[in-house]
Amino acid sequence: MTKTIGSLVLTRGVLLVSPFSILASRLSFCGHRLISHSYCEHMAVVKLVCGDARANVVYGLFVAFMVAGFDVLMISVSYAMILRTVMRLPSTEARLKAVSTCASHTCILLAFYIPGLFTFLTHRFGHHIPHHVHIMVANLYLLVPPMLNPIVYGVRTKEIRDRKINLLLKLLAVPIIIIIIIIIIIIGTEITRTISLFLNQDLML
Repeated sequence: MTKTIGSLVLTRGVLLVSPFSILASRLSFCGHRLISHSYCEHMAVVKLVCGDARANVVYGLFVAFMVAGFDVLMISVSYAMILRTVMRLPSTEARLKAVSTCASHTCILLAFYIPGLFTFLTHRFGHHIPHHVHIMVANLYLLVPPMLNPIVYGVRTKEIRDRKINLLLKLLAVPIIIIIIIIIIIIGTEITRTISLFLNQDLML
């Protein structure tokens, strides 16, 4: 079942993204070909086009709304079924734990879809938004959800959480030891210097 869902997701991605390359390859460019973006985004490339790029814009909006709408629908149905099952649990603690986990996952989904839609729509409608804000949000859309996934999914598992804490302590122990050694060397150097000055003064007397 998992392999089938993964295959469907991969197929959907390939089918939806491939037309972007085909449409972009038919466009004519003039002037510079330097996009003011941190990665090769489709609409950033389209802005360099001299001719008519309405097909690219329309298809980009279609993909954005279609993907977001379909995903939100499927996620809503899934969580409705999950919450329906959770509310039947006899233990209040188990229900709270399940709801808390779902809330964390929902936050990750929002961190992915909201900046993603913002990025797609800004190219078409948000011309008054500062360009650096658009780039920052686009980077967050790509970087933040993958970074949050292991934290959210791992912190709630006791074994993984304990391993992460132990690894963090080990990583912190090395610089702390180095700092202590440096402090000891500095203190030792100062003590040696003080003693040398004191001995020199005695010899002069």
